[in-house]
Amino acid sequence: MDSPLFFYFIDMKITLQNISKTFGTTLAVDDFSCELPDGHLICLLGPSGCGKSTLLNMICGILTPSKGNIFFDEQDVTNLPPDKRNIGMVFQNYALYPHLNVLENIAFPLEIKKVPKKERFQKATEIAKLVKVDNLLKRFPSELSGGQQQRVAIARALIKNPKILLMDEPLSNLDARLRLEMREEIRRIQKQTGITTVFVTHDQEEAMSISDSIVLMKDGVLIQKGLSLDLYNNPNCSFVSEFLGNPPVNRIKNTSDFLDYALKSQILPKDYEKFLSKNVFFEIRPECFKISQNKNAVKCKILRISRMGKEELAYLDFFGQEVCAILQNEEELSIGDEIFVEFKKKGLFVFDAITVISVDVE
Repeated sequence: MDSPLFFYFIDMKITLQNISKTFGTTLAVDDFSCELPDGHLICLLGPSGCGKSTLLNMICGILTPSKGNIFFDEQDVTNLPPDKRNIGMVFQNYALYPHLNVLENIAFPLEIKKVPKKERFQKATEIAKLVKVDNLLKRFPSELSGGQQQRVAIARALIKNPKILLMDEPLSNLDARLRLEMREEIRRIQKQTGITTVFVTHDQEEAMSISDSIVLMKDGVLIQKGLSLDLYNNPNCSFVSEFLGNPPVNRIKNTSDFLDYALKSQILPKDYEKFLSKNVFFEIRPECFKISQNKNAVKCKILRISRMGKEELAYLDFFGQEVCAILQNEEELSIGDEIFVEFKKKGLFVFDAITVISVDVE
């Protein structure tokens, strides 16, 4: 489906070059460099207080970097005010005008630009169709659900034909069902328009489901950037593996029993013996375990169980360590049962215990 009549959206690359931001003695963003590709939906992801909203506010011009430069394509916009950057902004609290109806709220940015009433209402009606609120044009914000208000806020941000759409925790005020619905809607709208979109969230599941790529932050620093599955399957440090995934990844101590098993079953290469004396630890994704009758499978005792239909979240005694495993089994499992399991090689990560950086074992 094409974008609505009147609307065109420009692909715009964002380049952040050695960006830092301090508030007094607090360093909120630290020497941050990254390129956000044009036409993509990019998630700035990280725990609360990691600097992602500060970074977004520097991209939109609300804040000025203490150091570094911001480019939209080849244009340096570091010191350009927000109204000169041609961006659309969507906030978590919607920020709709309560005395204006849906049509008037959407059209308001064009009213500020002195666009004639007939033209701005015609454009507002078209963009309302894109976000599926064209049947609500005469309603006021107080008469809308949270999801409907968020759609109106998105429409208002898009009506100016912005180069970039910025979204700061836009789904945090919605209930679980509406969050899922709006994830799909935001993804559809972004794909349909092709506008470069930067989406801030602390919710890793949200980021994994909605984004083309993820920029993961911690303490104001870029930790890893890439496609969501690349970060999930190839974390560059233990913070990435532990932040992404639910249930969380299992940490396994570097014991001789586990290493003997990993070498014998060829999960680790034979020359991995050179790491035996090194200070490393392992991590295994819960979904990578499976019940097996293979001769190299590990005998485990079930300590606890949570059921999810045919899948069972089982907590196992695995080489004397408790691990969480998502298991599929035709027969019902019980606490105290002894089962044999193995795990997929791609779900095993190895990290240096001092630097917590990934160790290549290939």
